[in-house]
Amino acid sequence: MEQISYILKTLSDETRLRVVNLFVKSKTNLCVCEVMDALKIPQYAASKAINQIKKANLLVSSKEGTWIYYGLNKEIKQNNTLFSFLEIFLTDKVFSEDEARLNKRLLLREKNRCVVGIIPESDLLKMIRQKVKA
Repeated sequence: MEQISYILKTLSDETRLRVVNLFVKSKTNLCVCEVMDALKIPQYAASKAINQIKKANLLVSSKEGTWIYYGLNKEIKQNNTLFSFLEIFLTDKVFSEDEARLNKRLLLREKNRCVVGIIPESDLLKMIRQKVKA
């Protein structure tokens, strides 16, 4: 019961719920910089939210070189039920706007991996426009 309560408290925060939504809807592992760009939040806020979600056992991490990627923890059966529910339930405009920004940001990946890192938003927008034109 304590774990369920902790998960629900974790998801009661708007930023953390928006982060979880990105993972649920994108169905891919993400790095912190992709999350921060999609949500338009600072790096420390994205990292803090991800760490709290990970502490609730909803996310797992893997390191690839200097990059750390996070993904849904599907090893826990109850998590999969929760993720399925959230995929259907999280439909507000803010979630779809986050998803749209994430999808644009994911266009910058090479071999399905982030290669951009943290850059100023103006540079990021230029890179996305160039990638879309190509």
